[in-house]
Amino acid sequence: MSTTADLVLVLKKELKAAHLTYADLAQKLGMAESSVKRMLARGDMPLSRIDAICRALKLDFAELARRVADAQPLLAELTQAQEKAVVADKKLLLVAICVLSQWTLEQITAAYRLSEAECVKYLAQLDRIGIIELRPLNRYRLILAKTFRWRPHGPVMDYFREHALLDYYSGGFDGHGEGLLLVHGSISRSLAPSFMERLQRVAQDFAQQHQADQKLPGQDREGYTLLLAMRSWEFEAFGALRR
Repeated sequence: MSTTADLVLVLKKELKAAHLTYADLAQKLGMAESSVKRMLARGDMPLSRIDAICRALKLDFAELARRVADAQPLLAELTQAQEKAVVADKKLLLVAICVLSQWTLEQITAAYRLSEAECVKYLAQLDRIGIIELRPLNRYRLILAKTFRWRPHGPVMDYFREHALLDYYSGGFDGHGEGLLLVHGSISRSLAPSFMERLQRVAQDFAQQHQADQKLPGQDREGYTLLLAMRSWEFEAFGALRR
C-alpha cells in the first residue's frame, strides 16, 4: 500500500528529473524555500498543495498516482493466506495463471469459457488478494517480481503436485520444441547454488521471451510450460537398497 513517504520520494524524483531545485519549486508555489523543505521532510501537505506541485512539474495527478503505485516493491512470494485464496476457486486459479502470463481480459475470455463479467470479477479478486493492481478499462499491473515463485510447500504447489504433476509428466515430450532431461550426478555442494542460478536465468529468459512475443499473432505462438527443478534426491526404490 502506498504511503506518504512513497509519495514524497516520487515527488523528489520528479523534481530531479525536471531539473527543479527546492528554490525553483518554492518560487512556483509562492512559498519560502525553507517551508518547501520542511513540507517535503514531514510529508505533511494537503491535496491542494500536491495538485499545485503537479502543476509546477507539468504532471497530471493521475500520472503521479500511477508512478507512486509503480514505485512499490514487487512481491517475490505470496503469503500462505493469499495462495490459499487463489486455489479456493479453480476459475480464480486459472485467471491468476493467465495474469502471470500477462494475458489481457480479451485473451482470457477468448481462450476459456469465462464471460467478461466473470473475468472482471476474478480480476477484482486478484486485486484484493494482492497479485495485481486493477486499472481502468479492466487493465491491470502485475505486482509480482520477476523472481516470483509459488511457496515451495504452499497451497498452489500442493495443488500442482496433487492434480497436475502426473498429467504433466504423462506426455511424451517428443513434440516440436519439447524435451525432458533427467541427469543425475554428485557435485560439490558449493557449486549447487550456481547451477540453480543458471536454471533461474533460463526461467527468466523464457518469461521475457513470452513478454516480447505477445505482439505476434496468436497463430504464430504456442503455449509451453517450462518446469525446472533441482534437488538432492534419490529414487525411493534405490534408497531402500542402500547399505
